[in-house]
Amino acid sequence: MQFKVPQFIDVEDKLFGPFTFRQFIYIVGGAGMAFVVYKLFPLWIGIFLIIPIGVLSFLLVFYKINEKPFIYYLEAAFNYFISGKLYIWKQRLVKPEIKEKEESSTPQLVSVVPMVTSNKLKDLSWSLDVQDSNRGEKE
Repeated sequence: MQFKVPQFIDVEDKLFGPFTFRQFIYIVGGAGMAFVVYKLFPLWIGIFLIIPIGVLSFLLVFYKINEKPFIYYLEAAFNYFISGKLYIWKQRLVKPEIKEKEESSTPQLVSVVPMVTSNKLKDLSWSLDVQDSNRGEKE
């Protein structure tokens, strides 16, 4: 027994002329809200509310981003702004080895004044004499 497999299941049926049921509801809802605003407010105040309602209604009916209706992105933006956000800062710990290397690589100027005494001078001269005599014997 063979069965017919439904095709084009992701395409909505056109119920009201070129509009689907969802698009028709967006048009009627936008027009109804614009009419209510027109009746409640004077025209010069209402126009500032009627224009955004008309633009939103137009976007919901006709505008698609990446082949998806605008309502999906509007819902995602609404959920993003409503939901709580958790920002976590992770402090990076500096290894002590790196600090020591940085400190040792920078030259430090230290002024050292040697204490010269007569005994040290005699020792220095004797060591120089001994080294000079050793060089003379090797050559």
